[in-house]
Amino acid sequence: MGHDEAIIFEKTYGVLTPDLRRMCADMLECGVTEAAMESTAVYWIPVWNELCESMELKLVNPYFIKQLPGRKSDVKDAQWIAECLLKNLIKGSFVPEPVVQEMRKLNRRIMDLNEDMTYNTNKLDAALQRCGFRLSNYVSQIQSKSYQSVLKSIINGIRDPEELVKLVHGRTVNKHGRDTIKAAVTGLFSDTDLIIFRQTKEVIDMIERQIKECQNELTALCERHFPEQYRRLKTIPGVKERAATAIIAETGVDMKMFATAACLVGWCGLRPRNDVSNGRYKNRKVTHGNRYLRQILIEIAWSASRTRNCFFSNFSYIQTTVKKKSKMKIQVAIARKILVAVWHMLTKEEDFIDIYLKRLEKEREMDEKLKNLIQKRLSEPPDIPSAVM
Repeated sequence: MGHDEAIIFEKTYGVLTPDLRRMCADMLECGVTEAAMESTAVYWIPVWNELCESMELKLVNPYFIKQLPGRKSDVKDAQWIAECLLKNLIKGSFVPEPVVQEMRKLNRRIMDLNEDMTYNTNKLDAALQRCGFRLSNYVSQIQSKSYQSVLKSIINGIRDPEELVKLVHGRTVNKHGRDTIKAAVTGLFSDTDLIIFRQTKEVIDMIERQIKECQNELTALCERHFPEQYRRLKTIPGVKERAATAIIAETGVDMKMFATAACLVGWCGLRPRNDVSNGRYKNRKVTHGNRYLRQILIEIAWSASRTRNCFFSNFSYIQTTVKKKSKMKIQVAIARKILVAVWHMLTKEEDFIDIYLKRLEKEREMDEKLKNLIQKRLSEPPDIPSAVM
């Protein structure tokens, strides 16, 4: 639609691909060069894919283009969106380039598989608990080597506690006592239970294989299209292969859509609310945003807070131990700081600089200079004044 004159063209189209292609052809025939649409679940994606190569598109949050109550219909909505676009009142949402969109699919598939993994792992442990098997009470996690070895033996038909306790790590046996661990692996397993154990274990193995396959493809895409940014993100404490690929998949590497680091933080949903009334803060919860990116950043924050000799671990220690603040809130703060660092690194094309290590290095240099100065003074002969005759 041109800015000099507005032509109203109304027609209803279906949602099938041939209908969308017919709509695109009609829009081009009418001279449409710009289009805007609401971001309704996933239903906007096929429309976007059909139109993106033919015209300039804007994806808009419905919250920002609501009409007055009582004027709601599909035709009036379309007219209102077109009018807002014509008057340049619409700011488009962030839609990444096609390669990043493919990476997003893989990243979110991995997160869905991780949820399935947690669900099936808990179901398997619950099935074992029903049989009197209590080893999960004494090991660090269900995915531990001891737990998996005992489970595999049970599925293969070995039910003797004396044989099963041999498969448990010696450190666990020494910590809780042999009799306790032997009692924990003793259970009453029927043939039906073994079938359930085997089938659930097969599902878990299949999920693990699919996670590995998706992650390998995601890493390959990062190394092929964004090798320097991928390497650069891994210099952040707590960020490894999985985290670096997830960040690139959700944000891309072009930060032009985010004018400042604060814009990226708000888009992710890590910015605290500003709910103030009469000078009192009623709510400081984080806002809504990209939950996939927020989840991976919180995981990075936990890992970074446990990394020795880095800014984030030092910050976590001071805030939680010295100032006695909530540990969960501090992890959100660390996640926000990491995202700000990501914006600066991708915008300025720089590696991560740990100011805590730089400060330690300066203090070490000062101590070394002071030590050398003291040794130099001690090595010089004492300056004794001559006696006056």
